[in-house]
Amino acid sequence: MTAEMANLFIDVTWSVAIQMMFLGFIGGILSGFIGSGGAFFMTPGMMNIGVMGPVAVASNITHKFGKAMVGSKKHSELGNVDKKLAFFMLITAAVGIRLAVWCMKILTGGGGGHGAETGAGANLYISLVFVIILLLVSLSMLRDILRSRKGDETGPSTRIVNFLDKLRLHPLIYFPVADVRVSLWVVLICGLATGYLAGTIGVGGFIGVPAMIYVFGVPAAVAAGSELYLAMYMGAFGALSYAFEGLVDIRMTMLLFAGSLVGVYIGAYGTKVVKEVIIRLVTAVIIVLCVISRAIAIPMYLQQLGVLHFDPAYNSYFNSASKAMLYVAGISGGALILFFVFKAYFQRKKIQASLTAKIPEGAVRQFSTASA
Repeated sequence: MTAEMANLFIDVTWSVAIQMMFLGFIGGILSGFIGSGGAFFMTPGMMNIGVMGPVAVASNITHKFGKAMVGSKKHSELGNVDKKLAFFMLITAAVGIRLAVWCMKILTGGGGGHGAETGAGANLYISLVFVIILLLVSLSMLRDILRSRKGDETGPSTRIVNFLDKLRLHPLIYFPVADVRVSLWVVLICGLATGYLAGTIGVGGFIGVPAMIYVFGVPAAVAAGSELYLAMYMGAFGALSYAFEGLVDIRMTMLLFAGSLVGVYIGAYGTKVVKEVIIRLVTAVIIVLCVISRAIAIPMYLQQLGVLHFDPAYNSYFNSASKAMLYVAGISGGALILFFVFKAYFQRKKIQASLTAKIPEGAVRQFSTASA
């Protein structure tokens, strides 16, 4: 590794380590709950701590492999994974990841850039892609939720699904777990976009999951599980691709993984006990707050590139405001998910206790003997 590449990595103090594990925990909850991988929260969070954007993406996608493996296993046990759909999307997702890694290599010095300008350019690129893509996704989801509340629609919009169904773009592939029939070309295009965004900002799920729901017509729980299964393979391929370029900080990866192990199980359980409309609402609100957080940091990168001219001392204020907004998004989102999960859990316990109390003790003993 060259001296210039070594400068991409920051010192890991106790403060940084604790913040990284917190990012991993909240990201794990969000990952299991909405199947996104949680990188939309963790990648900007790492950048706020001081990690350069490409290293944050590379370390995050490496961590994504292990966490997605745990999350997809849980979803598989719940019957939420369509492996056939995931493998078809993986065909072009791998191409998208390689394209993203190539772009990131240029931005981190492979194209002749040097010093602070290279770091600011990469951070600005990641932030702009992050803001534009996720803002469109979140606004689309919020609009869909508002329509369903007005009674215009009772679930996710099926307009795109119906339109593509009329086109009948052959060959059509049937996916048994999701119980949908989708054009191979549509699946491959969505896979390419998912892979590119996963490699660029570490957030492939926010193309993959909405595509499965709104384009393929897949139920939300199956979309979340299938995306995590896909993310397991994308994470492995992306990790190898970025590691080859020397951009993976394994310390960051392990800290994120340590924090996310518990969170991903909590989130996965939530998909079975929380209403689908609530999952979509929480997802949309958290994305909007994360987008605002990243947008606040953009003037800082523009100043570093010399596009905007103001006192560099103000950059710390931009970074602090961005970090505060991100933590508001993560803590409030995580708290909401935990509230709904524990509320549903205790309601189930209460119902089970009530039913047990109504059944005569002798009948319970008799039933237990017969079952044995």
